[in-house]
Amino acid sequence: MDKLKGSQKKYLRAQAHHLKPLVIVGAKGVTEQLIGSVDNALKDHELIKVKFGEFKEEKKEIAAEIAAATKSELIGLIGNIAIFYRQHPDPEKRKIKLVDNG
Repeated sequence: MDKLKGSQKKYLRAQAHHLKPLVIVGAKGVTEQLIGSVDNALKDHELIKVKFGEFKEEKKEIAAEIAAATKSELIGLIGNIAIFYRQHPDPEKRKIKLVDNG
């Protein structure tokens, strides 16, 4: 997947607006289970929110770490919630159609 353009990120942020966080970063921080949960959520939904219950000071670094570990793209950080996107590898199963605006 190519790097997302600003317009695509903006579109995804709008799509994520109504979503509830599916994964919460708790007291243990980034664990194998957390990465596994994010990975599964991305597989099922493509676009997810991760809430920071803990580690609010390090959320930028942790969000980048989660994105790298799950091969997803960090779309944005809003308050204590990070938005991640990873396109489904099977075009038939993609829920989100990204428009390439040049």
